[in-house]
Amino acid sequence: MASFVSALNAKIRSNPMANYICSTHFWGPVSNFGIPIAAVMDTQKSPDLISGKMTGALTIYSATFMRYALAVSPKNYLLFACHFVNEGAQLTQGYRWMQYNQWGGRELEMKKMAESGVEGVKGKVEQVVEQAKQGTRDVVGK
Repeated sequence: MASFVSALNAKIRSNPMANYICSTHFWGPVSNFGIPIAAVMDTQKSPDLISGKMTGALTIYSATFMRYALAVSPKNYLLFACHFVNEGAQLTQGYRWMQYNQWGGRELEMKKMAESGVEGVKGKVEQVVEQAKQGTRDVVGK
């Protein structure tokens, strides 16, 4: 059995593409791509859910490992791409956090919510008044 596994390993390692696919140079970045995928998907969520500290930490983390991916030998371009995407997503999240928390985005959202809330209540009151008028017409008409 050991000779079979050894022969299979030698066969896989003789092909450069199969050798790369079976290496940690490939599977490390592939498994790490969950972080940037989640970060990109989070850009569609409300900015009040963003943690400024975590976004800052992930920005530094991605920048550090982008550098590391090019410093190792051989260079790991797949790992670089993973952290490049994450860096872009984290910078986007950082901008959204700053816009919401530091540059007046929260106040603007609160103002819009208050205005839409007043309009919603106004519409409901008008509807109830109209129903009351109709009920009065029905009673008076009989």
